[in-house]
Amino acid sequence: MSATSTDTQATNGIPQERRLVTTIPGPLSTALQARKTEAVSNGIGVMLPVYIAKAGGGVLVDVDGNSLIDMGSGIAVTTVGNANPDVVEGVARQVADFTHTCFMVTPYSGYVEVCEALNRLTPGDHAKRSALFNSGAEAVENAVKIARAYTKRPAVVVVEHGYHGRTNLTMALTAKNMPYKQSFGPFAPEVYRVPMSYPYRDRGLSGKEMAAIATTRIEKEVGASNVAAIIIEPIQGEGGFIVPGEGYFSAMAAFAKDNGIVFVADEIQSGFCRTGDWFASEFEQVVPDLITTAKGIAGGMPLAAVTGRAEIMDAVHAGGLGGTYGGNPVACAAALGAIRWMENADANQLARDIEAVMVPRLRAMAQEFPSIGDIRGRGAMIAIELVRPGSMEPDADLAGALNRYCHAHGVITLTTGTYGNVFRFLPPLTMPTHLLEEALTILEQAFEAVAAS
Repeated sequence: MSATSTDTQATNGIPQERRLVTTIPGPLSTALQARKTEAVSNGIGVMLPVYIAKAGGGVLVDVDGNSLIDMGSGIAVTTVGNANPDVVEGVARQVADFTHTCFMVTPYSGYVEVCEALNRLTPGDHAKRSALFNSGAEAVENAVKIARAYTKRPAVVVVEHGYHGRTNLTMALTAKNMPYKQSFGPFAPEVYRVPMSYPYRDRGLSGKEMAAIATTRIEKEVGASNVAAIIIEPIQGEGGFIVPGEGYFSAMAAFAKDNGIVFVADEIQSGFCRTGDWFASEFEQVVPDLITTAKGIAGGMPLAAVTGRAEIMDAVHAGGLGGTYGGNPVACAAALGAIRWMENADANQLARDIEAVMVPRLRAMAQEFPSIGDIRGRGAMIAIELVRPGSMEPDADLAGALNRYCHAHGVITLTTGTYGNVFRFLPPLTMPTHLLEEALTILEQAFEAVAAS
């Protein structure tokens, strides 16, 4: 098999081209997958069993020598590109100095510098504090702890289609059962779910109208005075890249403020320039009380954070937050490198440039393929929802077929959504335009091939 693009200028020593030299997966990847089956828990699933040897720019190169276009960024993690030079330099320097001391025992400057950067970059000019953790789920769980300590209230409100993690508490916060919650209960109590604004499926109701339904539910079924926190993703990730209708996010934030509730923006997938703003909350000019971050924060190294109003963050007693690896010095060095690159490269503009290429192409496809029911997202966080033509019935089978075609032809794509019928696109901001265009051409060919079959 052979497939190449025209511009092969190298990034990280890798030609920026789609190149298939074997079937996907190739023989070496297939052999590694067999070893994985024998060594790794079956509970760890693999979407596309191609084993990666090197990556950079807009491509991943597997052990068989295939070069694949990366439209997933490791689920929004390598926003600054794989092996970003600023990240690599910081990590290499830090590893040579020391790899761990535990910040709670003998601290180091990198942790403080990351917190200073987060306090500066997140919305609002109020006094802020930050705390660092290892994963998005840890960040969300600690945000709940902080909100409960501050308010002295037990209840937590989340919204339909939301995803917040895989720990026991964050599974309770997460809406989707399979694969995240099935067989793992019972879950943490005092979690309540209210309607989300889902414009494509809300039968004409506005964002403000959906917020009124949600807040009435809180008042009548939970009691606003019992609620410690409302947690919402400004653009939902696993739920299907749902962008709430205008006014929903800001109305929910206003309700929280009026009722002494801590408003938490889960920006784990949407943060760090992914949507064309540093944080997706900025689109409606919302200043959350707390923001949880992870994924794009550190260029692929495990790091997460909670950042928020000083008086809320400081409500927790000394020693109440932390963890052995939280804010590891190597991960902090990676984060400082990633943030430096985002600022110097004008990463928000890069995300908007990606949107300017993708959305017109997807709209043109929607004219040709009526199974594209909706196109949504912002920046480099774009999705299409697939339905059976002439209806709004979710078509997860089509999503799976398109995904398999793209994978076989050297484009790494991801599906998502409550109904499994959403194609999500999360290209790194280092994606060359010619590869982005080529990936969309492969997707168009996938639609044609599936229609023909």
